[in-house]
Amino acid sequence: MNIRHTLIALLFLLPASGYVQTNAQWRGMARDGMYHETNLLKTWPLNGPEMLWKNETVGNGYGSPTITADRIYICGEVDTVGYLFALDLAGKLIWKTDYRNEWVLNYQGSRCAPTVVGDLIYVCSGLGNLACIDAKTGAKKWFVDMCKDLHGRFTLFGHAESSLVEGDKVFLVPGGADTNVVAMNRFTGKIIWVCKGNSEIPGYNSPYMIRLPGRNVLVTFSAYSMMGIDAGTGELLWTHEQDNIPVGERKLGNGDTHSNTVFYENGFIYYIAGDGNGAVKLELSEDGRQIKQVWRNKTIDNYMGGFVKQGNYLFSCTSEKKQLKCLNAATGLVTDSLKCGTGAIIWADSLLCYYNQQGVVYLIKPNPMKMEKLGSFKVMAGTKEHFSHPVIHNGVLYIRHGKALMAYDIRKK
Repeated sequence: MNIRHTLIALLFLLPASGYVQTNAQWRGMARDGMYHETNLLKTWPLNGPEMLWKNETVGNGYGSPTITADRIYICGEVDTVGYLFALDLAGKLIWKTDYRNEWVLNYQGSRCAPTVVGDLIYVCSGLGNLACIDAKTGAKKWFVDMCKDLHGRFTLFGHAESSLVEGDKVFLVPGGADTNVVAMNRFTGKIIWVCKGNSEIPGYNSPYMIRLPGRNVLVTFSAYSMMGIDAGTGELLWTHEQDNIPVGERKLGNGDTHSNTVFYENGFIYYIAGDGNGAVKLELSEDGRQIKQVWRNKTIDNYMGGFVKQGNYLFSCTSEKKQLKCLNAATGLVTDSLKCGTGAIIWADSLLCYYNQQGVVYLIKPNPMKMEKLGSFKVMAGTKEHFSHPVIHNGVLYIRHGKALMAYDIRKK
């Protein structure tokens, strides 16, 4: 990563979450959907911002791209095989490397956003297999088979974990009865520790790391549990049950989809699980060993669109009413709603970017009492569902729609 990224991480991320590692990864450097950009357009032209380029050969998939100083990395499936594509910033192919088979049973294609740490990239397939690949050359360093090597189990719609790296560890939720969550040496793929968790299958979740003075706490979901795990030892510290489905009715595909990465700030964990407890605020003890629920809002049924916290407010979509909602972070109460469909949300330069499942991208002013649309455009290229999360890097908005990756100029002129 370059000096500019390091300074941004220190200035913007350290006060909120203690984040110091500057990985290029899922939903930004801190996995919180916050892109610390400046000098962006405050309104969009009638037909949307200018498209700089499009590449329609990145394969089937829903995973968003990961952008570094000089490259774009994105995963896609072609003829049942998963590939990591390395593009330059003009969208031209530099190299592509297969990471063996991809998920093709339903919603065919990749799920993860690559995680780039220095000169290594970590890619998790829809089959739950984890590969480590050289960022410059595309050479494969090591590979772990989730089922064969870790006794993992499949979800109904494919594994959807974007790898989390911390120090010398990379984490994975294979969902085995005894190998529920594992930490591996990120240079070799060898197991460091195993956590049994609650012996549930995975929950489609990309983990989050809470950094406390005494320990780091890994937070992720299995089918019916949010888990807090000591990242150093693998000890299960606590769980928060997703109690929307009675125990006797729990089965594959019933109430087990928890795709949104959690967020931590100033002693509190926020999460939104549309197939679980809805929007929830938890108080975390100083030693990371205990949680206490502060509030729960069951009406916020956001399955996989992510959410952002800006100041004292949370912004999230809902699925049943297909709206964007603003919640007071202190109370959990909704302060405003905006009709713009169900979608994926990120934040940059004081505004929201919202890509809905009908293929419309909105620029939104996040006024907590009256949100306002400041422009929109329709994504015309690509294939299948509009599930990918937007990415912003150096004034460029990246939208992935199936086989197509598009770049839009959103910089002020």
